[in-house]
Amino acid sequence: MTNTESKSTWKFSQAFWVANGVELLERAAFYAMFIAITLYLTDDVGFTDIESGWLAGFFAAGLYFLPTFAGAFADKIGFRKAVILAFSLLTIGYLSLGLFPYKSIVPISLVIVMVGGSFIKSIITGTVARETNADNRARAYSIFYAMVNVGAFLGKTIAYPVRMELGTIAINYYAAALTFIAVIAVTIFYKTSNLAGEGKTLAQTWQALVKLMKQYRLIILIVIITGFWMIQHQLYASMPKYILRTVGSDAAPEWYANVNPFIVVLTVMLVTHLMRKVKALNSMTIGMFLMPLSAFAMSLGPWLQASTGTEVSMGFFSLHPIAVMMIVGIAIQALAETFISPRFLEYFSLQSPKGEEGLYLGFSHLHSFLANLFGFISSGYLLDAYVPDPKTLSPDQLLTAYDNAHYIWYYYSAVGFTAAIALVVFGYVSKRMDKKKTNNL
Repeated sequence: MTNTESKSTWKFSQAFWVANGVELLERAAFYAMFIAITLYLTDDVGFTDIESGWLAGFFAAGLYFLPTFAGAFADKIGFRKAVILAFSLLTIGYLSLGLFPYKSIVPISLVIVMVGGSFIKSIITGTVARETNADNRARAYSIFYAMVNVGAFLGKTIAYPVRMELGTIAINYYAAALTFIAVIAVTIFYKTSNLAGEGKTLAQTWQALVKLMKQYRLIILIVIITGFWMIQHQLYASMPKYILRTVGSDAAPEWYANVNPFIVVLTVMLVTHLMRKVKALNSMTIGMFLMPLSAFAMSLGPWLQASTGTEVSMGFFSLHPIAVMMIVGIAIQALAETFISPRFLEYFSLQSPKGEEGLYLGFSHLHSFLANLFGFISSGYLLDAYVPDPKTLSPDQLLTAYDNAHYIWYYYSAVGFTAAIALVVFGYVSKRMDKKKTNNL
């Protein structure tokens, strides 16, 4: 590569850098709020664990269902207007969550955040595509991926001291401040001459979804992978309440959750390199069998506590045994993700009809729609059964209320193991079908 070529791969438009900068702000805002969403819904708004699970489940599921449709609408009104609209909605939504923590208003506020967030998912990635070329696109997406992870890491890191010093409600004000800064940045600095649209209307997007539903192999794969993401989403659905109720209010579930992006960024390139000659489905299968192991590791906190006492020395600091095993489980989850996520899109695209890979990949994250819906709803019932809200318990009940709290992870370990076996069967049947089809040609 010549010096001129090297410079061209690093030269990006102002719109590209603004888009990536506000993406960092948006991710920091979202993950600060999302890591505490069930705590906010129960402790500040007054919903039960079950009600919080249903509400948070529909909110998170909508964030993964709407982006493709939001992207089509963004093409109609123009990306700059769509970005400003998106961050304005996010600011209004987060601010209203802080100002009006009432049962009658919070669902409306969450819908506003959901709609604004659905625009962001499609707009920012679309901007990266529009503002780059074949020479610098790979580097551009690596920058985008870094911004996403840095934003997620910072958001959860700062959420902990905000919650401890100012309370859970204050996290919403913090999120609103970040998205308001993004509104100002986009309004002043986001300028682009590249106005070409993706060319998909809302009607075409809906037709693509209907067409996808007829591709039974892809639908089965989506349902199977949902088992993986159901466990992964417990970082936000179950883990914060589980930790705070079993370890204590001073625990830092926000920081424990950051183990996930840290391990992913540290290992994803290495794992992808090592698995480069392994079939995508085989790589995914390894990750799927790691997931039930991660949930089982999370259940071992009481066992470690019985062996070590109430603290485990980690060198310069000590952690509660339940927290230690939670971190171990999260680390295994992250490693599993490196085997699955990069290869899932590859396999999904290969199963899509020729020439329509891009259209189908727009719906490749439907597994997260299902996983959030079922993951949060199931979490609400399991928390209510095994890790009940301390405000609903008498002092005598509190003495033994959390003796079986770790049972919650047995359920998710069973979900993960079932999904892993299902993927093995899926691979075997798919191989037989493809072989039969080849022989008939």
